[in-house]
Amino acid sequence: MSTFLDLPREAQAAALGSGQSAGRTPAVLTLSCPQRPGIVHAVSRFLVDRDFDITEHQQFDDTVDGRLFLRTAFTAGGEGLDAQTLAAEFAPVGTEFSMDYTFHNNTRPKVLVMVSKFGHCLHDLIFRWQTGSLPVDLVAVVSNHQDLAPMAAAAGLPFIHLPVTPQTKPAAEARLLELVHEHQVDLVVLARYMQVLSDGLCRELAGRAINIHHSFLPGFKGARPYHQAYARGVKQIGATAHYVTADLDEGPIIEQEVLRVDHRLSPDRLTTIGRDAEAQALARAVRWHAEKRVLLNGHRTIIFT
Repeated sequence: MSTFLDLPREAQAAALGSGQSAGRTPAVLTLSCPQRPGIVHAVSRFLVDRDFDITEHQQFDDTVDGRLFLRTAFTAGGEGLDAQTLAAEFAPVGTEFSMDYTFHNNTRPKVLVMVSKFGHCLHDLIFRWQTGSLPVDLVAVVSNHQDLAPMAAAAGLPFIHLPVTPQTKPAAEARLLELVHEHQVDLVVLARYMQVLSDGLCRELAGRAINIHHSFLPGFKGARPYHQAYARGVKQIGATAHYVTADLDEGPIIEQEVLRVDHRLSPDRLTTIGRDAEAQALARAVRWHAEKRVLLNGHRTIIFT
């Protein structure tokens, strides 16, 4: 069940009565650059000079790498914001401070979900999407099995069956990319999709594909992870949501969920608890990505929650 804390930050503000003024359009600026004085002042001046209202500001000064990471949410009068126009106007500031920056409008990202036979993560994403606590638009479900077709149909989502064998894998991945283009997909979510993506596909989807792993990373890899955990007598289990890279299960980590367990729990009970952790970690990762709260710093992530 979704709670107040599951809502997007902007929705929390609205629920508390401190939301955006009527008739104003929300947007977000994210950036990173070498540390030096004057960065925040330059950003604030650019926004204020255009009568934009800053609604949320977060920054992180990485003293190890000497870089600053920033996320600033703001609103503007009128019906919409042209992110490309803003980016062009901001270019002198970006050049002065050697910034990597992006302006994001309030368009909800389109998400394609990939699954195999386990439906708990898909069910959770559908529920949060339908109740409005996940700020995305689910557009299709792709699977290498037929098991979850009824769940997709019940949600009114197209279900595309793409069986995968060593012989058909190249064709299946080519078709997947066609679907990404056809549906104008912004994010691919591997919601317990039990196939390894090729290096080429991982590169094609870099920064816009999220996977949920059924343990901490590194952890109990391979089949029957909860049975491995039971055999080792673990005291904590968890799940890891991360970006997909060509290095299997080693992409930049976005979120991890941890739960205490003990000797009284059977492998089946551990599996049930673990699946709850998977659903929660994946939902948070998707929401934070959609709200532009995740900034990449090499193999690490900066999360502005």
